[in-house]
Amino acid sequence: MTLTMSWIDWLIIAVYFIFIIGIGIYLKRFTGTGEDFFLAGRKNSAWVAGLAFLSANLGALEILGWTGGTMKYGMLVSHFYWIGAIPAMLFLGLYMMPFYYSSKIHSVPGYLRLRFDEKTRLLNAFSFAIMTVLMSGINLYLMALVLRTILGWDWHFSMWVSAAAVGCYIALGGLMSAIFTEIIQFFLIWFGLFLVAILGITEMGGLDQVFSGIPERMGQLWANTGNPSNNAMEVTWAGIVLGLGWVLSFGYWTTDFLVVQRAFSSKDLRSARLTPIIASFFKMALPFIIVVAGLVAWRLSQMAGSGFTLLPHPTTGEPWNDTALPLLIARYYPAGLVGLGITALLAGFMAGQAGNVSAFNTVWTYDIYRVLFKKDASDAHLVWMGRVTTVVGILLSVATAYLAMQFNTIMDYIQAIFSWVNAPLFATMLLGMFWARITSAGAFWGLIAGMLTSFSIFLAFKFGIMPTEWAKAITFTESPSEMSRNLWQAVWAWTVCFGLTIIISFFTKPKPREELIGLVKGLTPMEEQRHLPFYKRPAIVAIFSIIIFVILNIYFW
Repeated sequence: MTLTMSWIDWLIIAVYFIFIIGIGIYLKRFTGTGEDFFLAGRKNSAWVAGLAFLSANLGALEILGWTGGTMKYGMLVSHFYWIGAIPAMLFLGLYMMPFYYSSKIHSVPGYLRLRFDEKTRLLNAFSFAIMTVLMSGINLYLMALVLRTILGWDWHFSMWVSAAAVGCYIALGGLMSAIFTEIIQFFLIWFGLFLVAILGITEMGGLDQVFSGIPERMGQLWANTGNPSNNAMEVTWAGIVLGLGWVLSFGYWTTDFLVVQRAFSSKDLRSARLTPIIASFFKMALPFIIVVAGLVAWRLSQMAGSGFTLLPHPTTGEPWNDTALPLLIARYYPAGLVGLGITALLAGFMAGQAGNVSAFNTVWTYDIYRVLFKKDASDAHLVWMGRVTTVVGILLSVATAYLAMQFNTIMDYIQAIFSWVNAPLFATMLLGMFWARITSAGAFWGLIAGMLTSFSIFLAFKFGIMPTEWAKAITFTESPSEMSRNLWQAVWAWTVCFGLTIIISFFTKPKPREELIGLVKGLTPMEEQRHLPFYKRPAIVAIFSIIIFVILNIYFW
């Protein structure tokens, strides 16, 4: 299915590409130092950093991935926006950001070096770099999917055009360029895609009609999670709370440098702490676009004579869930408006792509290249290397985009990647920040063990070599879905890393406490807030966020 585009639609898309590349060209003059290129000069307000924080996350994973995921799992996808995000975002702002921001590091691996040692930093830097390239490839793949689905463009041409655009403005303006474009993309996504949900609800005859046609196993949030056979994700509430709400959520939002980097760009500690808290309010609202659109797509796919049919997957031939949102745009948007919808999708993909590339070039330059290859590199040389790395990262992303094509629902693949890297890393960071007794040896070997645990479970399921009884014991489910396996393998990775780190730490020597000032709870001076107005204190703003979070979970129970 392709659309006939009017000249206005093409003009909107062309203006968007010209504008974002122009931003990169303009901001190049302001990125002469490493602080400017990699951290946007640490000049941003809480609102600027907050919108960029969420926009970096609001890429292909959120837009196409979870619209397609909703067709498979229904309302349970909302967990990834609420319990799978909000508590962790608030925890990052209130408790972890003081350690990150006060140490003036350029990256999360940089914290690991200060808290533990160089080998732990390098382990995380390499694993994060690999994960980031894989995620970047997903963004390119889904961007090409949109252009192919709606416009009928060639796969290869679509990926190279989008890759070139992102590479241009990141290589020129660095993180500053990424943040400026992410804020623009944030508003484009909201204005361009909200109408899809509205028009879908209108066609269905109201929101009640959308939900009334959804099977019970797909239409509830918590009520059907007592027994895994009663819900589409085939997971219990324990798997959701522990695997998603605790391990994967905290592992991503508190340790993934892609999003944390935006908070590092804030002008002061209070702004850095408010960054994820402000973003949490917008994060909670996203299911009203993404999940509702997915439910509308599911209803249409079940209605005889609706004319709504998912495209076949290019490798399996099965209905391709990730094509749902582009097909909805093709269904609802008239000529002249479709350009806005396509631009909104492209903005989302490029925001996610920019986040991955800017995080990749920072970690490679500061945590790998400077450590292993050129310890005496000047600031100007590091900026040059950051630009070169951007181009290399883009090329690697194109390669990994073809790997992403092998998965029918992309979010299953994403959660597997998070369980390999972020889940065990969260155990390491949690122990390191809140317990001075944890040693460098404990952190390093615990992190390796956690990563190997998760990846081994994944491979055992992937290639069908996991004994049936073991599979039941690991997932507490008779026949676990792919998502259920991902959640539980994350729990086991975190548990192994957490336990082994503590055990090894008791038999090895910790760092002197004077070396941990500013890095560990109890040894870090906390920000004085008594002079601030009541409504400007991060803790008060966080309370309002958690109240809304609780209300949403109760209402959609």
